[in-house]
Amino acid sequence: MAGRINDDDVKAVRDAVPIDAVVSEYLQLRNAGGGNLKGLCPFHDEKSPSFQVSPSKGLFHCFGCQEGGDTIAFVMKIDHLSFSETVERLAAKAGITLRYEEGGYNPSHQRGERIRLIEAHQAAAEFYVRALESPEAEIGRKFLAERGFDQEAATHFRVGYSPAGWDHLTRYLRGKGFSDKELITSGLSQDGRRGPIDRFRGRLMWPISDTAGDIVGFGARKLRDDDNGPKYLNTPETPVYKKSQVLYGIDLAKKDIAKASRAVVVEGYTDVMACHLAGVTTAIATCGTAFGNDHIKILRRLLMDNGSARVIFTFDGDSAGQKAALRAFEDDQKFAAETYIAIAPDGMDPCDLRLVKGDDAVRDLVEPRTPLFEFALRQIVGRYDLETPAGRAAALDEAAAVVAKIKTSSVQREVAVQLAGLVGILDQEFVVHRVAQLARWARDKGGDHGDRGGRGGPQGRGPRGGAPQQAAPAPAFSGPALNLRSPAHRTERELLKLALQKPALVSPAFDAYGVDEFTAAPYAAVRRCIEEAGGAEQGIADDRAYLGAVLDAAPDNTVRNLVTELAVEVFHGRTIDETYAGMHLVHVRLRAVDRRIADVQSSLARLGNHVAPQDLAAAQNEVWVLQQYAQTLRAHGAAAL
Repeated sequence: MAGRINDDDVKAVRDAVPIDAVVSEYLQLRNAGGGNLKGLCPFHDEKSPSFQVSPSKGLFHCFGCQEGGDTIAFVMKIDHLSFSETVERLAAKAGITLRYEEGGYNPSHQRGERIRLIEAHQAAAEFYVRALESPEAEIGRKFLAERGFDQEAATHFRVGYSPAGWDHLTRYLRGKGFSDKELITSGLSQDGRRGPIDRFRGRLMWPISDTAGDIVGFGARKLRDDDNGPKYLNTPETPVYKKSQVLYGIDLAKKDIAKASRAVVVEGYTDVMACHLAGVTTAIATCGTAFGNDHIKILRRLLMDNGSARVIFTFDGDSAGQKAALRAFEDDQKFAAETYIAIAPDGMDPCDLRLVKGDDAVRDLVEPRTPLFEFALRQIVGRYDLETPAGRAAALDEAAAVVAKIKTSSVQREVAVQLAGLVGILDQEFVVHRVAQLARWARDKGGDHGDRGGRGGPQGRGPRGGAPQQAAPAPAFSGPALNLRSPAHRTERELLKLALQKPALVSPAFDAYGVDEFTAAPYAAVRRCIEEAGGAEQGIADDRAYLGAVLDAAPDNTVRNLVTELAVEVFHGRTIDETYAGMHLVHVRLRAVDRRIADVQSSLARLGNHVAPQDLAAAQNEVWVLQQYAQTLRAHGAAAL
């Protein structure tokens, strides 16, 4: 059983790895003001960025789905890791050696499964790269050279070679301490008659990395005629490799994709290599599967769905490529980016184009030429005889059904007008009406209930007009749902934000406030967490440790998510200083005093003449004292606290 990681080491890992650097490996972040950064949430679909990161506090929070936490929580959720696996991964990134409380540290037994599988793939990649230099791999080097790739290119993309024997890699990895179970689980080996054997044999090897840069699988290209396997063989589905969730080259392209707001989707590993070497460093490819929803999510997080974002597909000009383009058009509405298609002359792919016409031709190819919707509609219309009324009607029926799927009415109308021109129907309004009719029928049948994040459509907005509101889990608080941002609760919210973000401005006065001074149950729960963490005064010396203690004190994820939300949310005021803090301290206290006065007076009214004289005197005295205190607070502000 793995030992417990030393608490001081966990803290060191939290402090050593900046949260913005980690999050930036998965999505593009931009300035959100107040020292915070924002991006499209990786945990739910959204069009406007509601995901915020506070580098100074080491926290993230999504105001759309309410996910939040520190660096460790982010990596745990996005990569589906355990706590110990996450700490080990981040510690390796920071160069920190971890100590374990129980027993000695045994890397082969105590590291989590994902960490071990990633390490196995890294070791395999190094093995394959060295094998490419062997005499046996001459056929692989020749394959690369014939496609215009020299040794420097092979090194840059970490291309390797898998020896033709049965178990060369398996024996090598066993020698590195990996168990047979780990090798089978990783997909690097497979069961043979006498034990595990290599899955990839006698093939050219491309390592496939995830967005964070970890190698999670391989693509293997057949080189010999006596190889009876498929032309391309990929890693099978494993705990770390899901072909629908990886894009080859994303680790190399992600920074340029975010910087240029452009992604080029090609079809193969050599096409990615050719594009990058020609200067198109935003090229990526799917790995043995069609471009789908999960791939779109990856790109959207990098592109940030801004108005200038572009996605260019470079499908082959053959029938299979045309079908791929039509499939891509079906998913087009899930992008907020403009989508285009680029098909080279004579149907050449980028690799062939580079060989025949050079780097300039590849760069010219991916300059946006034809909008994807126009290409898709031309493919549909081109199958019919437009010289006859029947042919035009049939073309319209099929193409109009596709246009009707466009969510935004203004874009739908514009494309419908273009469809009229493609089909040769002079009455544009007839085509527009037909498309709109089909769209209504689809909605009435339940196929679509409004815009779900397509291009420019209306969406529900949060209370501040920013993030789309998603269905949140039911809060763990009793009573009716609360509008926690209403004027009635805004002061309490601001005070808690001050206590979490700028504790020096409210300490030590805040720590004397009772939980009952916060009328919203969720806010009272956060106040209790601060109290259990030692009070806001603890945050003056070390705000990160203080916030970590507050999060640790949260009884459940609902409270924990509210803490991260309050810890990164911007303040309502323009100047956040002692005056601003004092105003909110006074307002919260005044409301508590006024409530107490009202409670006592209400009790006296209910009891009437049945109250004992001494109790009546005590109650009247309490009311008088509270009224004097309230008057002093109103007259002198924070000085009276």
